Amino acid sequence: MKVLVINAGSSSIKYQLYGMPGAEVLAKGLVERIGEPTSRLVHSRGDDSAILEEAVANHEAAMELILRVLVQPGGTIEDLSEIEAVGHRVVHGGEEFTGSVIIDDRVLASIERFAELAPLHNPHNLVGIRAAMRKLPGTAQVACFDTAFHTSIPKVAHMYALPYELYERHRVRRYGFHGTSHRYVARRAAAMLGRDKYDLNAITCHLGNGCSIAAVRKGRSVDTSMGFTPLEGLVMGTRAGDFDPAILFYLADKGYDLARLNGLCNKKSGLLGISGVSNDMRTLEKHAEDGDERAKLAIEMFCYRVRKYIGAYSAVLDSVDAVVFTGGIGENSALVRELTCRDLAHLGIVLDPKANGQAGGRESAVSASESRVRVLVIPTNEEQAIARDAFELVGGKSEHGAKGRSVEYDRQER
Repeated sequence: MKVLVINAGSSSIKYQLYGMPGAEVLAKGLVERIGEPTSRLVHSRGDDSAILEEAVANHEAAMELILRVLVQPGGTIEDLSEIEAVGHRVVHGGEEFTGSVIIDDRVLASIERFAELAPLHNPHNLVGIRAAMRKLPGTAQVACFDTAFHTSIPKVAHMYALPYELYERHRVRRYGFHGTSHRYVARRAAAMLGRDKYDLNAITCHLGNGCSIAAVRKGRSVDTSMGFTPLEGLVMGTRAGDFDPAILFYLADKGYDLARLNGLCNKKSGLLGISGVSNDMRTLEKHAEDGDERAKLAIEMFCYRVRKYIGAYSAVLDSVDAVVFTGGIGENSALVRELTCRDLAHLGIVLDPKANGQAGGRESAVSASESRVRVLVIPTNEEQAIARDAFELVGGKSEHGAKGRSVEYDRQER
């Protein structure tokens, strides 16, 4: 069975075609700069890659281009009918979706309704879904939600100490994001430790341009750092993370309007705001080596915040089997892992410097032999997780829940 995985952004579509159940990547690529005269598709199949530049007017045209490349002479498949399912990444599923679901009119309406909670993501995800539905009308479409893994977070952790009516009327609560990544690496961590996936307490750290950390108890998310939006929590590439909200009131009195405050918090803060140089950790590490004090400060603040959350989530979980680093920074920066785990021996977390330095983005154990808690580097693979969900749903291996056919992460997942 072949499953096409789609991740639609505002001006791009990432895709991967999988052969299931073995999760073999048959082809992958990216269409970028959609809507511009200089649109480009980068397509890879095994060790071969090709670049195609042509104007792509909209997401529907981008989907048409992707499908054309997949079936071109000598391409990956001979006919589009070979694609039996399309799995879509959708950022926000609110409280309604506790797992991946086959898309129908009700699901489409819900994704559209939750767009007000994720205005930068859900509308583009929805455009990608509708484009795929038009181009592959007989193919099952599956939605996989970033928020779904975190629907198991208890009320004591997901509620804010705001007037309760804000939750009742406007659903203001902690939702959490990066759920597909946290779920994937938690399952891989359990496998690496020889445990059942529901017999693992772990702290999973997804560190990239966007960053979040999750407390996973017995295989289920019980707390996470991102909140009502992806702004809360860790220091990120351009997002501020946790800070005193009264600062916004203070700046409003100084003449900052809502648009400027929004841009300041989401686009001009984080590593970029502190360093004044870059939101890219690789660039900051080079600047820090050259003596740039603000770059050093940005790195230290980034790691301090992660370390602080690890301490908090150690208290939440009581016992911790593993700390997992994933995401572009978590997988590739030995310095970030070193600074984050420094002085955590009292929690049973001790790095092996040599193993940490050699991890290099590979699945690795980087904890010292005396470390009570295993420290793991696990490259995330959200696309594979989406493909597996789509395969289970369309392959008829999942049960029917009260809200329709879905993969329920807390009880139906294999």
